[in-house]
Amino acid sequence: MSRFVAYYRVSTEKQGRSGLGLEAQQAAVQAHVAGTPGRVVAEFIEVESGRKRDRPQLAAALAAARAHRAVLVIAKLDRLARNVHFVSGLMESGVEFVAADMPTVNRLTVHILAAVAEEEARMISARTKAALAAAKVRGIRLGNPGLVAGSAAQARVANAMKTERAQARAAEVLPFIKQAHQAGALTLQQLADALAARGVSTPSGRGSRWHPVQVARIVGSAHSGFRFRKAACSPAAEASLPAFLETTENLEE
Repeated sequence: MSRFVAYYRVSTEKQGRSGLGLEAQQAAVQAHVAGTPGRVVAEFIEVESGRKRDRPQLAAALAAARAHRAVLVIAKLDRLARNVHFVSGLMESGVEFVAADMPTVNRLTVHILAAVAEEEARMISARTKAALAAAKVRGIRLGNPGLVAGSAAQARVANAMKTERAQARAAEVLPFIKQAHQAGALTLQQLADALAARGVSTPSGRGSRWHPVQVARIVGSAHSGFRFRKAACSPAAEASLPAFLETTENLEE
């Protein structure tokens, strides 16, 4: 039975949370794997732009494919890249990969298809810039004309929503922080390294490279009594951290 490592990509953090686009990719991958037949040994989800080359989850998926001696499987070829150079680098990694929508592509055709996708993306970008420039010349005001400065009440509502999102994100990440602490991570830097190693996405959703101050913010979002200094993540903050992580009333299992 063949082994597969599945790689999924969504363009926005909202799509990643809602499953928009993700479920269709998973269905396509599962159908391909079932028809092989085979099984998926690991899954990785990337949230970013298809034109960026820095994809930490793809790097993790390639590492897992090498470790399991598995095939990297994606739903659609354009989910990997619209960049020939990137596809070349992927092929040089030595990992076998397959696109569920084009399982018969070979090393020649994958280069051709990637080149076509790259050129299409370039043309779309050029047409969009040209249209905006022409509209500006005609005197059309670009941007959102309805965007005006809000009132103090609107600012309070926006701040409340921002705080609510931060607390929701903290609730998602705190269990991983506690697991890392129980495994021996005692400082903010060690916790940040542990989150990165586990592939936990940062608050911005642009990768899994955590910094100590981000860990401190997550803990601070959930526990108003936790205080830290942004510049240095002070010793006082580091000293108070274990008490929060070890108190079950502060952190639910």
